[in-house]
Amino acid sequence: MTPFDSLLLHAVAVGIGATAVMDLWLLLLKARGIPTLNYALLGRWVGHMPHGRWSHDAIAKAWPVRGELALGWAVHYATGIAFALLLAGLVGPGWWQAPTLLPALGLGLGTVVLPFFVMQPAMGAGMASSRTPTPALNRLKSLANHTVFGLGLYVSALVITSFTGA
Repeated sequence: MTPFDSLLLHAVAVGIGATAVMDLWLLLLKARGIPTLNYALLGRWVGHMPHGRWSHDAIAKAWPVRGELALGWAVHYATGIAFALLLAGLVGPGWWQAPTLLPALGLGLGTVVLPFFVMQPAMGAGMASSRTPTPALNRLKSLANHTVFGLGLYVSALVITSFTGA
């Protein structure tokens, strides 16, 4: 296996781990009665794209897409992997041998740009949840979720590095 292949596999594993950490966080919130993300709606949004529909007035009112929940989960994890690969490209191989918190946390916080300025507007929630009944609360939840994802990048990298020695 080449060093590039090793780094690629490492980043994929870290992306899966970080996304799982975020999902555990969301389960904790849900158990406390706090509404969380519905990946079926993510799947619905993505499922409409091949039909030329990229934005919606309200994604919850758009016609359902066959397999939207599974599609939403797949896109969620693929996005987490893509962000870990971005981290790999930004920090280089040295970070993966001795992960530090700031690059992972910084990238995690930076990923909130995607929901604020792409996904939420395209799904009808407006820029940074501006069209929702509680935009400030929704922004705070998005920031918290992506902070947890960043922490997940760091923790996952530490765990994987401890097993692989890479």
